Amino acid sequence: MLKAIFFDAAGTLFHLPKGVGYHYALVGQGLGLELNAHELDQAFAAVWKQMPLRPATGLPREDDDKGWWRELVDRILDQVSSSLQEPDRDTFFEVAYEHFAEAGVWELYPDVIEVLESLRGRFELSVISNFDGRLRTILEQLGVSKFFRYVFISSELGADKPDPAIYRQALEVIGFAPNEVLHVGDDPERDWDAAAKAGLQIFKLDREKNSLRDLLEVL
Repeated sequence: MLKAIFFDAAGTLFHLPKGVGYHYALVGQGLGLELNAHELDQAFAAVWKQMPLRPATGLPREDDDKGWWRELVDRILDQVSSSLQEPDRDTFFEVAYEHFAEAGVWELYPDVIEVLESLRGRFELSVISNFDGRLRTILEQLGVSKFFRYVFISSELGADKPDPAIYRQALEVIGFAPNEVLHVGDDPERDWDAAAKAGLQIFKLDREKNSLRDLLEVL
């Protein structure tokens, strides 16, 4: 019997309607830097795939993954603005890091509130995401933190999707068996395959083909 539902965060509950490149370029503009949003988008996509996976430790990371994000931003700047030197890189990173926790940057998908309202009270709802502590601020600003009992974050659990360990650690906290939990996510590797390997039931969200409203029809 299904007792709980895990939700992925970015790409499942909310998204960046203007894209990462737009926001990096906006931050750069505020600092007097001319950065091309399209080039930033391309660089982000490439660098994101190149970032190394970290082994699961089961322990919170000391810097809440801020150092990981700094490395990602440095690699992006190497591609789009290689002449940018310290301390300008430091300033850009710090402003960009805070920017992505500001109100108005992220946007809920239009089906989210309706679906969460329908599920609340029927199931225990939680979020499980490759994110850091800023996620709690984002969920609060978007008005959905009230729906979730737990917010499981990779930087705090010391494990990242697609390592099934992040799901197993979350299961230990909530105290349910894997087959009592359904995971909802949009990423075939990080959400579908990894959660299935941990024994969870899966709802495969593909926003080009379905929506969270389809979840209600299968429960």
